[in-house]
Amino acid sequence: MKVSIPDSVLSTELHDEGVLLNLETGEYFGLDSVGMEMWKLLRANGDVGAARAALLEQYDVAEDVLAKDLDELIAKLAERKLLVVADE
Repeated sequence: MKVSIPDSVLSTELHDEGVLLNLETGEYFGLDSVGMEMWKLLRANGDVGAARAALLEQYDVAEDVLAKDLDELIAKLAERKLLVVADE
């Protein structure tokens, strides 16, 4: 699965936390440190599988737990139009 970030979405990182802003809707979305790392990896290459693999190397977490958390974050961000999901 691939994702992309619309041009209307801005992000900033503050002390290991992040804030996303959709300029079209005016909606803010806060991320904790793990969520921000997920965001940065998704933004970097748009490949969910590659982001998942990188996160598994960084965090001591079961693969199924990480996959569920990442998928949930992607769904929330897509719902708020902070990213676009494109099935391959």
